[in-house]
Amino acid sequence: MKLFRIVIASAILPLLLLSCNRQAPTPEKDWRAEFESILPLLGHRNWVAITDMAYPLQSGEGIITLYADEPYTDVLKQTLDMIDKAPHVFPHIYHDTELEKITEEMVPGIEAFKRSIRDICGDRETKQKHEDIIRRLDEAGELYTVVVIKTPLTTAYSSTFLELDCAYWSAELEAAISE
Repeated sequence: MKLFRIVIASAILPLLLLSCNRQAPTPEKDWRAEFESILPLLGHRNWVAITDMAYPLQSGEGIITLYADEPYTDVLKQTLDMIDKAPHVFPHIYHDTELEKITEEMVPGIEAFKRSIRDICGDRETKQKHEDIIRRLDEAGELYTVVVIKTPLTTAYSSTFLELDCAYWSAELEAAISE
């Protein structure tokens, strides 16, 4: 019996010592580095969403969520810059139509925010109802990867949704070979 206790103690003691000597968790990778490593793998039909803080953490298998603890407009600009430099994809940019209905009285500073979004996106954005964008995003997420980049922004209907498309093949070319 004494030998049994010694054997058990010698088996458990190293485990206890290892658990006491835990290393501090390593800092999370920078969201930019993570996104840059994912971007070459993305293609047409993938989506990227730059969101406000209340955007839900989705649990689907193809959802990748990153957190960028930086101002929303900085994250949006950097994300678009990375995608614009990629040779294989370009974004269709969507914003909620509901954002246009939010006034200064409802959310002080909203007009400046809307201007900054227009400055970043230019004439490339399309407006759609929030529920329509979410439905399309959900449908895409059933088969394709969706990357969500959450920011600390706390403004309703502020998310930007980027539907990626092929940069070196057009709908016209596809139609020409499909006939």
